[in-house]
Amino acid sequence: MPQKKLPAVFMRGGTSKAVMLHARDLPDDRARWAPIFLDFMGSPDPNMRQLDGMGGGVSSLSKVCIIGPSTRADADVDYTFAQVRIDRAHVDYTSNCGNMSSAVGPFAVDEGIVAMPAGPDAMVRIHNTNTGKIIVSRFQVQDGEAAVEGDMTLDGVGGSGAPIRLEFLEPGGARTGSLLPTGRAVDMLDVPGVGKIAASLVDAANPVAYVMAEALGVTATETPSEIEGNAGLMGKLEAIRRQAAVAMGIAASPEEAQNSSAPGIAFVAGPRAMTTLSGRDLTAADMDIAVRVISNGQPHRATPLTGALCLAVATRLAGSIPAEMARGLRREHSAIRIGHPSGTIVVDARVTDGADEPRAEYAAVYRTARRLFEGRVLYRERS
Repeated sequence: MPQKKLPAVFMRGGTSKAVMLHARDLPDDRARWAPIFLDFMGSPDPNMRQLDGMGGGVSSLSKVCIIGPSTRADADVDYTFAQVRIDRAHVDYTSNCGNMSSAVGPFAVDEGIVAMPAGPDAMVRIHNTNTGKIIVSRFQVQDGEAAVEGDMTLDGVGGSGAPIRLEFLEPGGARTGSLLPTGRAVDMLDVPGVGKIAASLVDAANPVAYVMAEALGVTATETPSEIEGNAGLMGKLEAIRRQAAVAMGIAASPEEAQNSSAPGIAFVAGPRAMTTLSGRDLTAADMDIAVRVISNGQPHRATPLTGALCLAVATRLAGSIPAEMARGLRREHSAIRIGHPSGTIVVDARVTDGADEPRAEYAAVYRTARRLFEGRVLYRERS
């Protein structure tokens, strides 16, 4: 059978890359999407390289974004995110990718899904169908398309680009319906093979379970390869993640949690000196908190953007592990500097008291994005 062709754009958004598709070009039956995505991304691949597809062999490069006109009156576009597993035939729609969210607004303007603004400033309201949340994307346009050139730099990305401000409105409860799914800032999880361990289970932009690095015998300065090479540590983190999924109501059992990327799992520490993947030395004064994140079974080379936004919210939650680790960060409107393997990221969040639990009003960050390729991806439709 000849390969089928699908109009597509390949874009970088923040520290991720994805194949961008129009919803109109995909089958109405969403059950048919996963086999298409798996084939053109090159999954499953036990070699973890995705050489027979568009994927890059790491979770941040194995993504698909589907964009179309909005089904909500308070948004301009619908955006569905698909995380394609590398080593097995699974496509996860349960979470959003914050980094790729930065590419959605420019894609929508360049593709004519939303009208080109009359002036240089564009604003696109994005309805993320994975979480049901609204993201406001603000960026500039130049010569009839989204601006690319600029002086904003991101740790983990070479060069510079035009800034894109992302405002995640009311990010709490993106997956579970509650900012604190257990009702507590800290839970004591009883994890088989690990024992009792304290964790902050927070759901903002995406759900994440945060544990203290010290409790795992690590420092939150380790490189991704050091983490991945530590089979004992990786096993503990996955066991904690699965138990957290049950505690947060995301999965009915640890076994069921294996098939979901949610929640993420991260270990945090107070500000400390570390060396980035590029060889740059950071001091404790460069950050408010240090973090290492496991994303889809792999140590992340930076930090997932939604993970950074969730961490920003978590540092505002009194009594949480991230709040205790973020030394001296008590000012309500101060920027939050997160130290990760590639450098630092600056985020902001506002949390206020609510009737039943704290309320996350917003979390915001600046990113860059760039269109890299446009044409058609090819796939084989398998029976």
